[in-house]
Amino acid sequence: MTTPESSVSPQPAAIWPQTLVGAGVLLTGLALAFGAIGIPSEAGYGGVGPNFLPWLVSGVLTLCGGWILWEARTGGFRELDAPTGAERAYWPGFVWVSAGLLLNAALITQLGFILSCTFCYVLAVQGLRRASGQPSANLPRTWAIDLLTGALIAAPVFWMFTKFLAINLPGLTTTGWI
Repeated sequence: MTTPESSVSPQPAAIWPQTLVGAGVLLTGLALAFGAIGIPSEAGYGGVGPNFLPWLVSGVLTLCGGWILWEARTGGFRELDAPTGAERAYWPGFVWVSAGLLLNAALITQLGFILSCTFCYVLAVQGLRRASGQPSANLPRTWAIDLLTGALIAAPVFWMFTKFLAINLPGLTTTGWI
């Protein structure tokens, strides 16, 4: 964070990329709102229709995009910290995260939502751990904690969508719980 004594206005060259980020977020929110228009609004089992979440996300993105745009155009991101980290990207971490996403897409219909998302989480976290240089990334205990954490995140999401919102997601069994 900057302190009042060291607060310096960003250079005009830095304001344009910040403006483009704000415009991109704002346009993404508006595009999602345009897409949400075509989603039916009949309330499901939980009293919430299938268009609730797209409208919520588009509204929040539009609001955030407008705020980012306002910040950029009125002097730039004033609380922007100096960049930290490596000079160049850590490509092995990118490969770990990409492998998690691709594995999730490839296995979701065979293993079900919970297991495929758990594996996606584990691989993505491994990529982030290795990128930050955590020496514990290779330990079996770390892998076990990541597996448990991924399952504890994926299972409630699966149950919320299938049980409360009545939205079908691929499951491992026909019971609807796994």
